[in-house]
Amino acid sequence: MSDRIVVWHNPRCSKSRNGIKYLDEKGVEYEIRRYLDEPPTVDELKTVLKKLGMSPRELMRTKEAIYRELGLKEVTEDEKLIEAMAEHPRLIERPIVIRGEKAVVARPENRIDEIL
Repeated sequence: MSDRIVVWHNPRCSKSRNGIKYLDEKGVEYEIRRYLDEPPTVDELKTVLKKLGMSPRELMRTKEAIYRELGLKEVTEDEKLIEAMAEHPRLIERPIVIRGEKAVVARPENRIDEIL
């Protein structure tokens, strides 16, 4: 397993900041990807979903206004949901911590231990 850890981070989100703080407290080195500034591609999202073992909808923030505005509740095609997340990264649950072939949504932050 690669030792390189990447965190898809939104600094305005307290849960995301808590994940970063947790890694810092453990002395773990990581790389931050501000996914709102550098949105993941459709292919990157598919790869991360596989690492997470999640469906696209499970990774979506369904309470976001954009979710309702785009009518995503009625969408049944995974590909369309992934495209929506790539186009509107606010829809992506956070923080995502990736290490090698595994990833976790660090909510709560101690889920990070699953990949350390």
